[in-house]
Amino acid sequence: MSAAGWFIVLLALVGANLPFVNQRLFCVVPLKAAKKSGWIRIAEIIVLYFVVGALGFMLEARAGNRFEQGWQFYAVTFSLFLVLAFPGFTFQYLVKRR
Repeated sequence: MSAAGWFIVLLALVGANLPFVNQRLFCVVPLKAAKKSGWIRIAEIIVLYFVVGALGFMLEARAGNRFEQGWQFYAVTFSLFLVLAFPGFTFQYLVKRR
């Protein structure tokens, strides 16, 4: 696997966990609520999936061989993105804090 491929996997790992590590919208915009709702986190995951996907397509196009993908590709990559979000989900919702 090339360096660009590993970069996209690492970027997907970071992007999938980003909604769970803080209480700001996309780590930038402060929210009025003390805690971010689950729906906002889901929306952030979807937007970040498309951002990481766009960067992946850009790197693939720069390599010179962009391939057309069917719906199966997007279903599998979105499922993988959700699996990569599991550490952040666990940290946010399943770890007990004092």
